Amino acid sequence: MYISAVIVAGGKGRRMGSSINKIFLDLNGKPLLYYSIKAFEGIPEIDEIIVVSSKEEMKHCQIEVIKKFGLNKVKRIVEGGKERQASVYNGLMAVDKRCEIVLIHDGARPFISRSIITKGIKEAKIHKAVGIAVPVKDTIKVVDEDNFIINTPERKTLWGIQTPQIFDYELITMAHKKAIEDDFIGTDDCVLVERCGSRVKLVEGSYKNIKITTPEDLIIAEALLNTLDMDNYS
Repeated sequence: MYISAVIVAGGKGRRMGSSINKIFLDLNGKPLLYYSIKAFEGIPEIDEIIVVSSKEEMKHCQIEVIKKFGLNKVKRIVEGGKERQASVYNGLMAVDKRCEIVLIHDGARPFISRSIITKGIKEAKIHKAVGIAVPVKDTIKVVDEDNFIINTPERKTLWGIQTPQIFDYELITMAHKKAIEDDFIGTDDCVLVERCGSRVKLVEGSYKNIKITTPEDLIIAEALLNTLDMDNYS
């Protein structure tokens, strides 16, 4: 079974307040994107990695990340789209024609463990659509347009979605094409599959699988890096 990974690395990261894309920010001597790619590089079942980058950063990504650190499973860097969803679609269109299962991951999540990736692949072979997620810790409130609480959902039914999200290749490409036809923009890839009537299986991830969005997140990432068994990460 041919398995591909699409790593989305084209976001501008405006909330980081940096002059460079957050995925190239330094974390213990390596760019954030290195850690995200390296985790997938170490999975024997994964045959190729496609990185989606902004047009302006494709050369930098190739030279300063992929070539510099010998990330040999990266077969192509493709140009991203205006929205994340369009970037994912471009990545899906660039995978090998033999692809049967595809993993979609945010380049700004450097601490995805190999064990969670492997478990996600195993479940995707059975269920065709898998999301990595964690139970929410906080009580969630639903509010009206004036910020008055109108509902408090049962916390045990709520999960915070992460990446990677893992799919049967034909299923996710069909869902993306349907979204394009309907001019629909979803907040993640799972919702595109959901709206086509398919069920998505959740696999418990890790609270360490954070997305680096703000300067505070980078501080947390530096602290996390000192606590992780990197043999299971990169």
